[in-house]
Amino acid sequence: MRMDLRCQVNNHAHRTGEMDLERLLVRRGQPFSLALQCFTPLPPNHKLAMILHLGKESEVVVKVLDARAGRDKWWFRQQRAQNEVLLTVHSPADTPVGIYSVTLLLLSPDGHILEQTTPETFYLLFNPWCKADSVYLPDEELLEEYILNENGLLYQGSWDQISSLPWNFGQFEQDVVDICFEILNNSPAALKNPEIDTANRADPVYVSRTITAMVNANDDRGVVLGRWDGKYDDGVSPTRWTGSVAILRRWREAGAQRVRYGQCWVFSGVACTVLRCLGIPTRPVTNYSSAHDTDGNLNVDYLYDEQLESVSEGRKDMIWNYHCWVESWMDREDLPKGYDGWQALDPTPQERSDGVYCCGPCPVKAVRDGDVGMKYDAAFVFSEVNADLVTWIVYPDGQRSQVSLNQKTVGRNISTKSVYGDYREDITKHYKYPEGSGKEREVYEKAGRRITQLNGAPWQLELKIKHAQAILGTDFDVIVEVHNVGGEDTPAQLTVTSNAVTYNSLHRGECQRRTASMTVPAQKAHKEVMRLRYDHYGACVSEHNLIRVTALLQASSQPDVILQEVNIPLSMPQLHVKVVGDAVVSRKLIAHISFTNPLPITLRGGVFTVEGAGSSTQLHRAGGNIGPGEDVKVKLSFKPTRAGLRKLMVDFDADRLRDVKGIATLIVRDRLAVN
Repeated sequence: MRMDLRCQVNNHAHRTGEMDLERLLVRRGQPFSLALQCFTPLPPNHKLAMILHLGKESEVVVKVLDARAGRDKWWFRQQRAQNEVLLTVHSPADTPVGIYSVTLLLLSPDGHILEQTTPETFYLLFNPWCKADSVYLPDEELLEEYILNENGLLYQGSWDQISSLPWNFGQFEQDVVDICFEILNNSPAALKNPEIDTANRADPVYVSRTITAMVNANDDRGVVLGRWDGKYDDGVSPTRWTGSVAILRRWREAGAQRVRYGQCWVFSGVACTVLRCLGIPTRPVTNYSSAHDTDGNLNVDYLYDEQLESVSEGRKDMIWNYHCWVESWMDREDLPKGYDGWQALDPTPQERSDGVYCCGPCPVKAVRDGDVGMKYDAAFVFSEVNADLVTWIVYPDGQRSQVSLNQKTVGRNISTKSVYGDYREDITKHYKYPEGSGKEREVYEKAGRRITQLNGAPWQLELKIKHAQAILGTDFDVIVEVHNVGGEDTPAQLTVTSNAVTYNSLHRGECQRRTASMTVPAQKAHKEVMRLRYDHYGACVSEHNLIRVTALLQASSQPDVILQEVNIPLSMPQLHVKVVGDAVVSRKLIAHISFTNPLPITLRGGVFTVEGAGSSTQLHRAGGNIGPGEDVKVKLSFKPTRAGLRKLMVDFDADRLRDVKGIATLIVRDRLAVN
């Protein structure tokens, strides 16, 4: 007897044909077929039996019933035709996902094994198209995006200057599905008790939580090591990555050794790849002005001394310019009714959850409604989008006084890519009610949050910061305006600082500081102009090309301090990418990449990284140094391996300029269609 897995027929029916047509990849809760080819007709009254093994050491053994059974059982039916038997196999929609082996047995009428097939391997994934599966998503357009789309956008920048980074998820690239199961196999739970871990893989809550812990390499044999200090010489700068596939393959090839380095968008991109590949609908999400509340008090506390110098020490509360995580769609049978749907999962290592660096799955609805006790980590996610910004003055004796409260800074323009194209969808309303609304106040109280207002007379002074579009490599002005809306002239002191920062608020160096004493006439405005020169910020600007301007204003007659901050992203040049030739599978194409150095300094060590369009990752070094205003051109060839809409993504990094991106979109045709 010989078994035919009918890979092409089954994989197309189960929407896994893009992954592979030589191996069997099917989704649970949906029938698939096997063909048993016999060299002689099967004797009458003899029976066929089917045995499945699951787990690295075959920890789980399943005897497949040979007659119709309930939804919670594996069963098969057979149709005989001369020397062939067609078997239709039914799997439960709540069975563990994993790599199974299947063996067919020929039994005599009295149950003795007469013959058996060579074991064959197949992959079983979650099935969001199946109503009985806990990841069921009843919208074909959403599934096209959140399961089947291999390209996407990760949003970066700042809340008022949003930018997008093209990302190659590549969940259907060769061997990615194997790597996804290897990640699960390397989790601490799988290594400690593989039998229990294998059984738990029926539950997307368990699987997704395991993935968030394993994508970062803080506790375990995880995939990516995070680093934010700008020192990446012993690895790859986080800004160089353009997709997940190269990272996943590097992890596997190194024997489950951590890949250096990643930051939040890299963690979210890799997690999105793995979860989509396993069959869980997933989308990347960006929260702007995202709070990192280290002490769990739902506040971000900024501490200054009487000279308005920052005195925060140790693990500081911070507001990240943006922070990326993912949402996955699933039922929450482990929670009270009403928390199904989108779940926030954050693979970036920030705080421990149950002793491990992971976060979620947390129902987005629980965050919106202030149900901070819900599993998992609802209080932390709630603070990321809702924390207050509180400013304190710390006195020499250690006492501190609250001088400023801002309840509208955190959690802005929460974004994901639209399912209808390459543009942004705002999902802030899923996480929080409108700022200042009665419902928002009610949620604050429910979350156990103090609703505090500063006492004292209304402020006469208002503070605003304005700036023109800032381009990396140029000088630009920042204007700080102090408005007196009262009826009396008001003396005040203004301190303005500009700092080079990372997107998650780590300071890389102070560019300028200015302190001015003034008297602002009633109903008038005072303006301070700070010119930021490339000579000042160029040497310390981070790879995120971000300048933070902070203004602190203290009126002489009041103890209160007004704090205003703006994050100014420095606009980056773009790479120009042009593909020449007919885009056909396995046919060589030429990509022309060009770039002009926008800086007034020479760039050294330039490297182009090319990924996507169904081709393997390529590195190309720029020939020699690149002077100010100098053009550099690179030509490379590649062969697309799969048909469809594909994107070729290019990144350029040099010693003083990183994260320059370019993209070319092409429609690759199949060779058969062309012929």
